[in-house]
Amino acid sequence: MKIHYKNKSLNINNLKKLSFFGKFIGLMFKNSKTKNLLFEFNSNTNISIHSFFVFFNFLALWLDENDRVIDFKIVKPFLPSIKPNKKFKKLIELPLNSDNKRIIDFFVGKRNI
Repeated sequence: MKIHYKNKSLNINNLKKLSFFGKFIGLMFKNSKTKNLLFEFNSNTNISIHSFFVFFNFLALWLDENDRVIDFKIVKPFLPSIKPNKKFKKLIELPLNSDNKRIIDFFVGKRNI
């Protein structure tokens, strides 16, 4: 999937599109080597996410209907509520692991993973 941020484009591979029920589980009870997750919604929303039972940090990317990043955050384990400042149509959750290093560096700078 190609996403856009500040007049640049970036491909994100290994995305798993979640079913209705998969959206309730997300990254919970998985390890940091799991696939990147894609949440798609029927209309723009401003729902919050949480990181209960997620035992690793991950990068959350909130996108509009044209796959433009409208916000992003590094999410730490066991937070009760995380949401962007604007409504969004899609959410991508990327575990902080070596497979995602290029993407994480693009958004938040060099990190030790």
